[in-house]
Amino acid sequence: MMEAIIKPEIEHPKSEIKIMDAACISYKETGYFTQTVNDYLEDKAELRPFYSYRPDWDGFKALLQNKKVVADRDLLTSVLTEQYQAISPFTTRHSPLVQSNIDLLKSTNTYTITTGHQLNIFAGPLYFIYKIVTAIKLARQLKEKFPDKNFVPVYWMASEDHDFAEINYTNIGGKKVHWWYEASGATGRIDPVTMRQALNQYKGVLGLDHHAEELAEIVETAYGRFDKLADATRYLVNALFGQYGLVIIDADDHDLKKQFAHIIEEDIIKQLSSKNIETTNEQLKNLHVQIQVNPREINFFYLSDGLRERIVFEDGIYKVLNTEISFTNEELQKEIQSTPEHFSPNVVMRPLYQEYILPNIAYVGGGAEVVYWLELKSNFEYYKVDFPILILRNSGLVIPKQSASKVERMGLPLAELFKSTDTIKTNWIKQHSDHELSLKEEWGELHQTLEKIKLRSSKIDPTLAQSTSAIQARLEHAIDRLEKKLIRAEKKNYHTRLEQIDHIKAELFPKDSLQERTENFGLFYVKWGQQFIDELIHNFEPLDFKFTVLTEK
Repeated sequence: MMEAIIKPEIEHPKSEIKIMDAACISYKETGYFTQTVNDYLEDKAELRPFYSYRPDWDGFKALLQNKKVVADRDLLTSVLTEQYQAISPFTTRHSPLVQSNIDLLKSTNTYTITTGHQLNIFAGPLYFIYKIVTAIKLARQLKEKFPDKNFVPVYWMASEDHDFAEINYTNIGGKKVHWWYEASGATGRIDPVTMRQALNQYKGVLGLDHHAEELAEIVETAYGRFDKLADATRYLVNALFGQYGLVIIDADDHDLKKQFAHIIEEDIIKQLSSKNIETTNEQLKNLHVQIQVNPREINFFYLSDGLRERIVFEDGIYKVLNTEISFTNEELQKEIQSTPEHFSPNVVMRPLYQEYILPNIAYVGGGAEVVYWLELKSNFEYYKVDFPILILRNSGLVIPKQSASKVERMGLPLAELFKSTDTIKTNWIKQHSDHELSLKEEWGELHQTLEKIKLRSSKIDPTLAQSTSAIQARLEHAIDRLEKKLIRAEKKNYHTRLEQIDHIKAELFPKDSLQERTENFGLFYVKWGQQFIDELIHNFEPLDFKFTVLTEK
C-alpha cells in the first residue's frame, strides 16, 4: 500500500500582466512542415476524400448537426470517475471543473475535443504541452460559438504503448535526463520506482529559483507516490491542466474494451482494417503522400502484465508472437468476450477505439498524426463510426528576453530564424556589408554579351551555338563560385557579429530542430509558473493554423 499524502493546494492567481508578445507566421514559411500538411491546411481538393469535415467553424457546425454518438456515456463517466480515485488521496489539485466536465459527458449535448500522446516522463518535449493547450483552447472557443452545447478537452494517455525507448528521457536546459530501465509490456503499467536517479537529476536541473520548488513537488509526487506510470502521468498532467477542466482518460480498461469487443472480434477474424487501409494507402501514394503507418493483417496486440505482443494467424491458429499463447477461432472469441482488456489496438485501430468510446468531434495532433489519420477514413466508414475533424496542433517558439535582445540587435525578422544558420548569415552579410557582394548585375551584363555572341556564331555555323552555351554555363558557375568566395571573405570580417547567430540558433533551435520537438517545459515553468500555461492558452489560436512565436517582454 502506498502512503497517502495530501499536498497543500497551490493557488495560481490570474495575472493581467502579459509576459509575452505573440507573432505568427505561416507553417509553410517555417519550412518544417510537409507538403501534405500544407495541402490539408490549404484545402487542396485531392485530399478531401480522405477526411470528413474541414477544420473551421462551418465544418464543426455541419458535424454537430450530423454527429451520431455511439459511446456509452454513463459507462464513460463511471470509468473516468473511478480512474481519478487513483490520484485523489495524493492531491487537492483535482479541480471541481474536472469533475464537472466528467459529469457533463452524460449529457447528449456534450462533446469531447481529444488529443493523445505517449506517457513521456516529465511531459517530454514541449509539443506534449502544446497539444493539450490546443485542445483546451478549442473547447473554449467552441463553447463560445455553440453556447447550447458543451465541449470537454480530453487527454488520451497512450498507456498501452510499449515503445519504452520513446518515452524514457527528456531534454531540459541542454541536458538529457534518462530513465535507465529495461521495460517490457505496456508503458502505462510500469512501476516508476526505478526512476529515482532520473527524478533527482530533473529536479537538479530545475534549481531553486522562482517556481522550481513547486514543479519539483509536482514531479516528486507524480513519480514517487504511484506504482503505475499511467497514474503518475495522470497526476502530473492534472496538476498542470486540471484547473482548465482537462479530463484524462486511460483506455486500458476492461469495461471500455467490453464495449468495443465486437469490433475487436470482427476485425481480428475477418482482418478488415488492413484491407480498408491498404486500399486508401495506394490512393494516397498516387498523390505522393508519404505513408505514415502500414496496417498488418491483424492490428491488435495481446496484452497482459509485462507483455504486449502481436497476434498473428498461422495454420488456422491465432498465435501470440514470442510466447506459447495460442487460440482456436472459438477460444479467441471466448477470450475477447471474457477478458477484452487482453486485446490492445495498434496504431491504426487505436483511433477507431477512441472515437467509439468518446463522444468526440475533433482530434488534435501533430503533422505526422494528421497525415496518418487520412489513411483511416475508409475504416471508420466500414464500422459506421463518425470521423472527427482533424486539427493540427498549435506550434510555438518561446524566445526568452535574453535571446530576444540578441535577435533585436542583429535585426533578424522572426521568419528568418527558421532558416539554416548558414542561410541566415549569408542574408545578414548581404544586408549589412559595406560592399556589394552580389554579382547578379555583372552576370546579367555578361549574359547579354554571351547571347549576342551565341546569335552571331550560330549564323556562321549553327553548331557553334551549343559550344557558346557550354561556355556560358561554365562562366555562370564560375561567377557563382566567385560570389560565394566574396561572401565567405566578408563573413570573416564580421566573424564576431555572426557568432551571435550561432548562439541564437543554438538557444532557440536545439540540435537544429524546432524547440518544441526537443526542449522540455520545465525551465519555462520554473521561470513563469502557471502563467506560462495561461499565456499559451491566451495566445494559441487553434483554427488559425499559424506558427506562434512568443517573445518575452
